[in-house]
Amino acid sequence: MRVNPDMSGDILAAIWQTQNQENTALQQMSTGKRVNVPSDDPLAAAQMVGNQDQSNRADQYLQNIDTLTSQLQTADTAIGSAVAAITQAITLGVQGSTGTLSDANRQQIVQNLLGIQSQLVQLANTSVGGSYLFGGTASTAPPYTLDSTSPSGVTYNGNSGTNTVQVADGLNLQTNMPGSQLFQNSAGDVFGSLQQLITALQSGTPADAGTATNQLRTAFDSLTGQRIFYGNAVNQLTSTQTFLQQEQVTLKSQANNLVGADLTKAATDLTRATTAHDAALAAAAKILPTSLLDYLK
Repeated sequence: MRVNPDMSGDILAAIWQTQNQENTALQQMSTGKRVNVPSDDPLAAAQMVGNQDQSNRADQYLQNIDTLTSQLQTADTAIGSAVAAITQAITLGVQGSTGTLSDANRQQIVQNLLGIQSQLVQLANTSVGGSYLFGGTASTAPPYTLDSTSPSGVTYNGNSGTNTVQVADGLNLQTNMPGSQLFQNSAGDVFGSLQQLITALQSGTPADAGTATNQLRTAFDSLTGQRIFYGNAVNQLTSTQTFLQQEQVTLKSQANNLVGADLTKAATDLTRATTAHDAALAAAAKILPTSLLDYLK
Protein backbone atom coordinates (compact mmCIF):
# COMPACT_ATOMS: atom_id res chain seq x y z
CA MET A 1 0.00 0.00 0.00
CA ARG A 2 1.27 3.40 -0.90
CA VAL A 3 1.56 5.71 2.09
CA ASN A 4 1.48 9.48 1.74
CA PRO A 5 2.92 11.85 4.35
CA ASP A 6 -0.51 13.12 5.44
CA MET A 7 -1.60 9.60 6.38
CA SER A 8 1.53 9.02 8.47
CA GLY A 9 1.07 12.36 10.16
CA ASP A 10 -2.54 11.63 11.03
CA ILE A 11 -1.66 8.26 12.53
CA LEU A 12 1.18 9.74 14.59
CA ALA A 13 -1.12 12.50 15.84
CA ALA A 14 -3.72 9.91 16.82
CA ILE A 15 -1.12 7.90 18.72
CA TRP A 16 0.13 10.92 20.66
CA GLN A 17 -3.39 12.20 21.34
CA THR A 18 -4.73 8.90 22.63
CA GLN A 19 -1.62 8.36 24.72
CA ASN A 20 -2.08 11.78 26.31
CA GLN A 21 -5.72 10.94 26.96
CA GLU A 22 -4.67 7.71 28.64
CA ASN A 23 -2.13 9.53 30.80
CA THR A 24 -4.67 12.18 31.77
CA ALA A 25 -7.27 9.59 32.78
CA LEU A 26 -4.69 7.58 34.74
CA GLN A 27 -3.52 10.70 36.59
CA GLN A 28 -7.07 11.69 37.46
CA MET A 29 -7.77 8.22 38.81
CA SER A 30 -4.50 8.25 40.77
CA THR A 31 -4.87 11.71 42.35
CA GLY A 32 -8.65 11.98 42.42
CA LYS A 33 -8.27 15.41 40.81
CA ARG A 34 -9.38 16.71 37.44
CA VAL A 35 -6.99 19.66 37.71
CA ASN A 36 -3.47 18.53 38.58
CA VAL A 37 -1.55 21.44 37.04
CA PRO A 38 -2.84 24.97 36.38
CA SER A 39 -2.84 24.38 32.63
CA ASP A 40 -5.51 21.68 33.06
CA ASP A 41 -8.05 24.41 33.91
CA PRO A 42 -6.53 27.86 34.58
CA LEU A 43 -9.77 29.36 35.93
CA ALA A 44 -10.44 26.50 38.36
CA ALA A 45 -6.80 26.53 39.45
CA ALA A 46 -7.01 30.26 40.20
CA GLN A 47 -10.21 29.78 42.19
CA MET A 48 -8.57 26.98 44.15
CA VAL A 49 -5.91 29.39 45.39
CA GLY A 50 -8.57 31.38 47.23
CA ASN A 51 -10.31 28.23 48.41
CA GLN A 52 -7.08 26.81 49.84
CA ASP A 53 -6.18 30.11 51.51
CA GLN A 54 -9.57 30.23 53.23
CA SER A 55 -9.24 26.57 54.25
CA ASN A 56 -5.78 27.20 55.72
CA ARG A 57 -7.12 30.12 57.75
CA ALA A 58 -9.96 27.97 59.06
CA ASP A 59 -7.44 25.29 60.08
CA GLN A 60 -5.39 27.86 61.98
CA TYR A 61 -8.47 29.30 63.68
CA LEU A 62 -9.51 25.82 64.82
CA GLN A 63 -6.04 25.23 66.26
CA ASN A 64 -6.32 28.56 68.09
CA ILE A 65 -9.71 27.55 69.44
CA ASP A 66 -8.41 24.21 70.73
CA THR A 67 -5.57 25.95 72.58
CA LEU A 68 -7.77 28.72 73.97
CA THR A 69 -10.52 26.34 75.06
CA SER A 70 -7.99 24.35 77.08
CA GLN A 71 -6.64 27.52 78.70
CA LEU A 72 -10.07 28.94 79.49
CA GLN A 73 -11.38 25.69 80.93
CA THR A 74 -8.26 25.29 83.05
CA ALA A 75 -8.62 28.87 84.30
CA ASP A 76 -12.29 28.31 85.11
CA THR A 77 -11.45 25.13 87.03
CA ALA A 78 -8.78 27.00 89.00
CA ILE A 79 -11.24 29.76 89.87
CA GLY A 80 -13.77 27.15 90.93
CA SER A 81 -11.19 25.69 93.31
CA ALA A 82 -10.40 29.20 94.57
CA VAL A 83 -14.10 29.82 95.23
CA ALA A 84 -14.26 26.63 97.29
CA ALA A 85 -11.14 27.64 99.24
CA ILE A 86 -12.51 31.13 99.94
CA THR A 87 -15.80 29.62 101.09
CA GLN A 88 -13.84 27.57 103.60
CA ALA A 89 -11.92 30.67 104.70
CA ILE A 90 -15.18 32.57 105.28
CA THR A 91 -16.47 29.71 107.43
CA LEU A 92 -13.27 29.79 109.46
CA GLY A 93 -13.53 33.58 109.73
CA VAL A 94 -17.03 33.31 111.17
CA GLN A 95 -15.77 30.80 113.72
CA GLY A 96 -12.78 32.95 114.61
CA SER A 97 -14.76 36.15 115.10
CA THR A 98 -17.04 34.80 117.84
CA GLY A 99 -14.70 35.87 120.63
CA THR A 100 -15.25 32.64 122.57
CA LEU A 101 -12.38 30.61 121.16
CA SER A 102 -9.32 29.66 123.13
CA ASP A 103 -5.95 30.89 121.94
CA ALA A 104 -5.11 27.36 120.81
CA ASN A 105 -8.29 27.08 118.74
CA ARG A 106 -7.78 30.52 117.26
CA GLN A 107 -4.20 29.70 116.27
CA GLN A 108 -5.40 26.48 114.68
CA ILE A 109 -7.75 28.53 112.53
CA VAL A 110 -4.84 30.80 111.63
CA GLN A 111 -2.82 27.81 110.46
CA ASN A 112 -5.74 26.63 108.36
CA LEU A 113 -6.09 30.09 106.84
CA LEU A 114 -2.37 30.23 106.06
CA GLY A 115 -2.79 26.93 104.24
CA ILE A 116 -5.69 28.39 102.26
CA GLN A 117 -3.58 31.43 101.46
CA SER A 118 -0.83 29.21 100.02
CA GLN A 119 -3.43 27.23 98.09
CA LEU A 120 -4.88 30.40 96.58
CA VAL A 121 -1.43 31.54 95.47
CA GLN A 122 -0.89 28.19 93.76
CA LEU A 123 -4.25 28.47 92.02
CA ALA A 124 -3.51 32.05 90.95
CA ASN A 125 -0.26 30.71 89.44
CA THR A 126 -2.05 28.12 87.30
CA SER A 127 -0.39 27.57 83.92
CA VAL A 128 -0.97 25.63 80.71
CA GLY A 129 2.02 24.63 78.63
CA GLY A 130 4.27 27.00 80.58
CA SER A 131 1.94 29.96 80.05
CA TYR A 132 0.59 31.48 83.29
CA LEU A 133 -3.09 32.26 82.98
CA PHE A 134 -3.58 35.07 85.51
CA GLY A 135 -0.55 37.30 84.89
CA GLY A 136 -2.13 39.51 82.25
CA THR A 137 0.19 39.61 79.25
CA ALA A 138 3.15 38.64 81.48
CA SER A 139 2.65 34.92 81.04
CA THR A 140 6.18 33.53 81.34
CA ALA A 141 6.59 33.76 85.13
CA PRO A 142 4.33 33.04 88.12
CA PRO A 143 2.23 36.17 88.73
CA TYR A 144 1.90 35.72 92.50
CA THR A 145 4.37 35.17 95.33
CA LEU A 146 3.76 35.02 99.06
CA ASP A 147 5.10 38.17 100.73
CA SER A 148 4.86 38.59 104.50
CA THR A 149 5.87 42.26 104.17
CA SER A 150 2.91 43.12 101.94
CA PRO A 151 -0.44 44.22 103.45
CA SER A 152 -2.14 41.68 101.20
CA GLY A 153 0.29 38.91 102.07
CA VAL A 154 1.26 38.53 98.42
CA THR A 155 3.00 40.38 95.62
CA TYR A 156 1.47 40.53 92.16
CA ASN A 157 4.19 40.29 89.52
CA GLY A 158 1.92 40.36 86.50
CA ASN A 159 0.28 43.30 84.74
CA SER A 160 -3.22 44.47 83.90
CA GLY A 161 -3.02 43.58 80.21
CA THR A 162 -5.29 41.18 78.35
CA ASN A 163 -4.64 38.91 75.39
CA THR A 164 -6.76 38.92 72.25
CA VAL A 165 -6.66 36.14 69.65
CA GLN A 166 -8.32 35.98 66.24
CA VAL A 167 -10.60 32.94 66.06
CA ALA A 168 -12.39 33.68 62.78
CA ASP A 169 -12.34 36.25 60.01
CA GLY A 170 -13.27 39.53 61.68
CA LEU A 171 -13.63 37.99 65.15
CA ASN A 172 -11.08 38.67 67.88
CA LEU A 173 -11.72 37.22 71.34
CA GLN A 174 -10.34 38.33 74.70
CA THR A 175 -8.84 35.19 76.19
CA ASN A 176 -7.83 36.06 79.74
CA MET A 177 -8.37 38.23 82.79
CA PRO A 178 -5.39 39.43 84.83
CA GLY A 179 -5.11 38.34 88.44
CA SER A 180 -5.20 41.96 89.56
CA GLN A 181 -8.71 42.21 88.12
CA LEU A 182 -9.92 38.81 89.29
CA PHE A 183 -8.53 38.58 92.79
CA GLN A 184 -7.63 42.16 93.76
CA ASN A 185 -9.94 44.79 92.34
CA SER A 186 -11.75 47.80 93.75
CA ALA A 187 -14.85 45.70 94.44
CA GLY A 188 -13.00 43.18 96.56
CA ASP A 189 -9.47 42.02 97.35
CA VAL A 190 -9.32 38.29 98.03
CA PHE A 191 -5.73 38.26 99.21
CA GLY A 192 -5.94 41.53 101.13
CA SER A 193 -9.10 40.50 102.99
CA LEU A 194 -7.68 37.09 103.80
CA GLN A 195 -4.47 38.60 105.15
CA GLN A 196 -6.47 41.03 107.31
CA LEU A 197 -8.43 38.08 108.70
CA ILE A 198 -5.22 36.21 109.50
CA THR A 199 -3.71 39.29 111.17
CA ALA A 200 -6.86 39.92 113.23
CA LEU A 201 -6.92 36.34 114.51
CA GLN A 202 -3.20 36.40 115.26
CA SER A 203 -3.67 39.54 117.35
CA GLY A 204 -6.82 38.23 119.04
CA THR A 205 -9.24 40.94 117.86
CA PRO A 206 -12.57 39.22 117.02
CA ALA A 207 -14.25 42.42 115.82
CA ASP A 208 -11.52 43.00 113.24
CA ALA A 209 -11.81 39.35 112.24
CA GLY A 210 -15.54 39.87 111.64
CA THR A 211 -14.86 42.94 109.49
CA ALA A 212 -12.24 41.07 107.47
CA THR A 213 -14.63 38.14 107.01
CA ASN A 214 -17.28 40.48 105.59
CA GLN A 215 -14.69 41.97 103.24
CA LEU A 216 -13.77 38.46 102.16
CA ARG A 217 -17.43 37.81 101.35
CA THR A 218 -17.44 40.89 99.13
CA ALA A 219 -14.29 39.71 97.37
CA PHE A 220 -15.89 36.28 96.96
CA ASP A 221 -18.94 37.83 95.28
CA SER A 222 -16.70 39.82 92.94
CA LEU A 223 -14.72 36.74 91.94
CA THR A 224 -17.78 34.59 91.28
CA GLY A 225 -19.31 37.39 89.21
CA GLN A 226 -16.24 37.75 87.03
CA ARG A 227 -15.99 33.98 86.58
CA ILE A 228 -18.86 34.31 84.10
CA PHE A 229 -16.31 35.67 81.61
CA TYR A 230 -14.79 32.21 81.20
CA GLY A 231 -18.06 30.42 80.59
CA ASN A 232 -19.11 33.03 78.03
CA ALA A 233 -15.75 32.80 76.26
CA VAL A 234 -15.91 29.01 76.03
CA ASN A 235 -19.46 29.22 74.66
CA GLN A 236 -18.30 31.73 72.05
CA LEU A 237 -15.43 29.43 71.06
CA THR A 238 -17.74 26.43 70.81
CA SER A 239 -20.16 28.20 68.47
CA THR A 240 -17.27 29.56 66.39
CA GLN A 241 -15.74 26.09 66.19
CA THR A 242 -19.03 24.69 64.88
CA PHE A 243 -19.20 27.44 62.25
CA LEU A 244 -15.62 26.81 61.11
CA GLN A 245 -16.14 23.06 60.90
CA GLN A 246 -19.21 23.62 58.73
CA GLU A 247 -17.21 26.07 56.63
CA GLN A 248 -14.52 23.43 56.09
CA VAL A 249 -17.14 20.98 54.82
CA THR A 250 -18.40 23.64 52.40
CA LEU A 251 -14.88 24.50 51.23
CA LYS A 252 -14.06 20.85 50.68
CA SER A 253 -17.20 20.44 48.60
CA GLN A 254 -16.35 23.56 46.60
CA ALA A 255 -12.81 22.29 46.03
CA ASN A 256 -14.11 18.97 44.80
CA ASN A 257 -16.46 20.73 42.40
CA LEU A 258 -13.60 22.89 41.13
CA VAL A 259 -10.83 20.34 40.67
CA GLY A 260 -12.15 16.96 41.75
CA ALA A 261 -12.24 14.17 39.19
CA ASP A 262 -15.30 12.16 38.24
CA LEU A 263 -13.70 8.75 38.74
CA THR A 264 -16.42 6.91 36.85
CA LYS A 265 -15.93 9.22 33.87
CA ALA A 266 -12.14 8.93 34.20
CA ALA A 267 -12.38 5.13 34.06
CA THR A 268 -14.61 5.34 30.98
CA ASP A 269 -12.22 7.82 29.37
CA LEU A 270 -9.31 5.51 30.09
CA THR A 271 -11.04 2.56 28.45
CA ARG A 272 -11.98 4.65 25.43
CA ALA A 273 -8.49 6.14 25.12
CA THR A 274 -6.82 2.75 25.47
CA THR A 275 -9.04 1.26 22.77
CA ALA A 276 -8.35 4.20 20.45
CA HIS A 277 -4.63 4.07 21.21
CA ASP A 278 -4.44 0.35 20.45
CA ALA A 279 -6.31 0.95 17.20
CA ALA A 280 -3.92 3.73 16.24
CA LEU A 281 -0.93 1.50 16.97
CA ALA A 282 -2.46 -1.28 14.90
CA ALA A 283 -2.92 1.08 11.98
CA ALA A 284 0.59 2.38 12.41
CA ALA A 285 1.99 -1.14 12.32
CA LYS A 286 0.90 -1.41 8.70
CA ILE A 287 2.57 1.72 7.43
CA LEU A 288 5.32 2.89 9.82
CA PRO A 289 8.86 1.54 10.15
CA THR A 290 9.21 -1.06 12.91
CA SER A 291 11.85 0.96 14.77
CA LEU A 292 9.59 4.02 14.99
CA LEU A 293 6.62 1.93 16.04
CA ASP A 294 8.62 0.35 18.87
CA TYR A 295 9.53 3.83 20.06
CA LEU A 296 5.91 4.95 20.04
CA LYS A 297 4.85 1.98 22.09
